[in-house]
Amino acid sequence: MKRGEIAFLTHYWLDDRFPEAKTVTKAGCADIDKLIQWGAAYGLKKEWIHRKNEFPHFDLLGETQKYILEQENLTDHLTRFHL
Repeated sequence: MKRGEIAFLTHYWLDDRFPEAKTVTKAGCADIDKLIQWGAAYGLKKEWIHRKNEFPHFDLLGETQKYILEQENLTDHLTRFHL
């Protein structure tokens, strides 16, 4: 991620605001312009980027999460978390 690559981290997650979500995938990149461009290709708005720490990222949930993981060929995330 710090090298300017898009990195993915999927983990279990519970939040009352999203009762249907059991996992979240964080898609991040230290190069914010690259992250914006990557997200735009999937219809993600730059305003959705979490910038509170040194690792800017999108939170991916639900069908968007599954679709992007499939498109990025991250089948291990899909299998491990039963998505």
